[in-house]
Amino acid sequence: MQIKTLSQPNFITQLRALYIIARKDWKVFWRYPLNAVSMIFQPLIWITPIYFMGKAFSVNGQALGFAAYSGTSDYMSYILIGTALSNFIMTVFWGMGFALKEDMNAGVLESNWLAPISRPLILVGRTISSLLVTTIISILMLLIAAALFGFHPTGNIWMAVLIAIPALIGLYGFGFAFAALVLLMREANTLVDVGSFLVQGLTGTSYPVQALPYWLIPVALALPLTYGLDAVRGVTLNTETLLPIHLEVLLLVSSMFLLLWIGAWVFARVEKRVRALGTLGQH
Repeated sequence: MQIKTLSQPNFITQLRALYIIARKDWKVFWRYPLNAVSMIFQPLIWITPIYFMGKAFSVNGQALGFAAYSGTSDYMSYILIGTALSNFIMTVFWGMGFALKEDMNAGVLESNWLAPISRPLILVGRTISSLLVTTIISILMLLIAAALFGFHPTGNIWMAVLIAIPALIGLYGFGFAFAALVLLMREANTLVDVGSFLVQGLTGTSYPVQALPYWLIPVALALPLTYGLDAVRGVTLNTETLLPIHLEVLLLVSSMFLLLWIGAWVFARVEKRVRALGTLGQH
């Protein structure tokens, strides 16, 4: 008797699976519309004290100490750009790492992974809906913040968007490696909080990396996302960048492929390990 085996799905089937996963998450998110309201105003609540602290410590309306590091005294526009980009950092970390933990808790991780679909594709699919929601919410947040605090981009916003794309894609490399860590540790909340906090802190989402302690600056400069944030601010606010912008963009594009390869390799190795140990669905 001939035994039939499941064939690998073609490209169209993979895309359809990606769409179904994203569509499911989109429906679940909008079942609770207050989540969207919270995601718009939560970043504004966190940066409101920063706004008044900046006003208190500025001289004649100029943040002089801040300008010495960044090349601009418009600290609110500087921080708002970092806040918008940090929203996407959180999306990738929560979308990949915490999605695995949710499936573990629901007891469906193993059954989902029995489907003949690429495992990294499943992880990417869990972030697509979140990325779309984050884009909408970040735009609304910037519009509200512009009315409340002032947002004064003096450069090319569309160029900044193009620069942010390879930085975001490269962030998926971090996401794959982080998802592998969740599979090993079987704990998402602490890992997501600590991991995203470290990435945001070391890449300078709220301050120039030059303000870090001298022993942390080399670590920050080793992260490609640091140059992504720096280049986006450079073309948006005409700030002084760590490197010439064209070199930062070249570094982002080259590191994008490297990070994706490393992250996917780590995830594949760890997945193979936990499947052999039989701990894939444990939590």
